[in-house]
Amino acid sequence: MKQYLSIAFLIFCFHSFAQTKDEVAIKKVMNDQVIAWNKGNVEEFMKGYWNNDSIIFMGKDGPNYGYTTTLNNYKKGYPDTAAMGKLSFTFDLMKKLSADYYFIVGKYYLKRSIGDAKGVFTLLLRKINGEWKIVVDHTS
Repeated sequence: MKQYLSIAFLIFCFHSFAQTKDEVAIKKVMNDQVIAWNKGNVEEFMKGYWNNDSIIFMGKDGPNYGYTTTLNNYKKGYPDTAAMGKLSFTFDLMKKLSADYYFIVGKYYLKRSIGDAKGVFTLLLRKINGEWKIVVDHTS
């Protein structure tokens, strides 16, 4: 009986910590952003966002709308690799809202020679043409 309980416990633990296919895909999008950022490539980093005028980026100065606006703001705020530093993310929550939407809560960290930075973010991702894209980003 003990053996069956141990096996059942292991199956429960594996199932509890297993990530869905969508969560793995979303984390890949985010990891690809980290890799691009850490290479100093903002355009590549932006591939995680929906390339559309309907995206919303909410920062300390309020909402900004559109892919091009978001890209230009990143370039203005992080004009070189010293300002960009090395990025990493942690995730506190990944919640499936529907088949096509996920809500994420996490933290970002920038290790920089000009002074480290960190903050929190909430993201709304949408599956568009089979790919997960950030459609709303609130970072502070």
